[in-house]
Amino acid sequence: MTSARSRIVRLLATALATVLALGGCAMISPNASADNSRTIALLLPESKTARYEAYDRPFFEAKVAELCPECDVIYANADQDPAKQQQQAESAFAQGISVLVLDPVDSSAAVTIVATAQSYKVPVISYDRLIGSPELAFWVSFDNEKVGSLQGKALVERLADQGLSEGNIVMINGSPTDNNSRLFKKGAHSVIDGSAYTVVAEFDTPDWSPDKAQEWMASQVTQYGDSLVGVYAANDATAGGAIAALKAGGVSPLPPVTGQDAELTAIQRIVSGDQYMTVYKDLKREAEIAATHAVALLDGKQLVGQSEETNGVPTTLLTPVIVTIDNIMETVVADGFYTVEQICTTEYAQACAAAGIQ
Repeated sequence: MTSARSRIVRLLATALATVLALGGCAMISPNASADNSRTIALLLPESKTARYEAYDRPFFEAKVAELCPECDVIYANADQDPAKQQQQAESAFAQGISVLVLDPVDSSAAVTIVATAQSYKVPVISYDRLIGSPELAFWVSFDNEKVGSLQGKALVERLADQGLSEGNIVMINGSPTDNNSRLFKKGAHSVIDGSAYTVVAEFDTPDWSPDKAQEWMASQVTQYGDSLVGVYAANDATAGGAIAALKAGGVSPLPPVTGQDAELTAIQRIVSGDQYMTVYKDLKREAEIAATHAVALLDGKQLVGQSEETNGVPTTLLTPVIVTIDNIMETVVADGFYTVEQICTTEYAQACAAAGIQ
């Protein structure tokens, strides 16, 4: 009896070990038959910029649900912390994801995440910001150098239209850990440096923080005051910080301030005259391209980009569009990004009517 009982115990132990081993394989295999073989992870970098939670995530999740109702999406936001994003990626791998869509906090540090994904045989789509690794399945973004050149061109032309033949400009760039920031800055400099206007100071904004942008801009107002004729701000969040500092410093009238992302508050600042322009990017299309390609990877399909490859990686770069008070109706309203009612709240109703936004 004791011998028979021992054999039974050994058989049960062996069976349990086999089940656990198979379970472990299913956790990391993109080709497993378990439910997690249809799981996609979406990791976004931060929430200080409104776009990620308001647009990128819901557009992405909705498209995946449309194309693959049985698919699951694991989502996490790193709050501008590369170590946190690393942990989120490791958690996603442990849950057995089959595709990773990653918008990196730090484009260089994220190379480690891509390398880990390779060990799990999980393909990686670089979303919006380019990761510094050639081991990517796809990159979808906008022509980010063109974004910067559009911003610079809009600012220079606005100053010329105001009759200013010279003057001082400050530049509030994006986060130094974001590869896109480098491209925005390069594009802006390509226009501004050859213009009649002088960049007297510039700042790479840690974490894209509006507060840090505002703090730095306040110091520039103290130093340069009314001699500032224009402000290059890389996105709408830093533009908001810059405008707050200019107002607090008593600068009047406000100089033209650029932006990017077409945040609702930025569109309203444009309507009220506080901000000159923003750059509208079709985030719905970007997110849906990423979702479509993620599902295609689940199905074992080869990805093809619509733009020239980047370091051998299939790439699609979408076209950004300048938005000023003159074309709000033809851009963000016409595309359904915002309604007139969202823009023209009571505070902005009179300005909207004067601008023909109705």
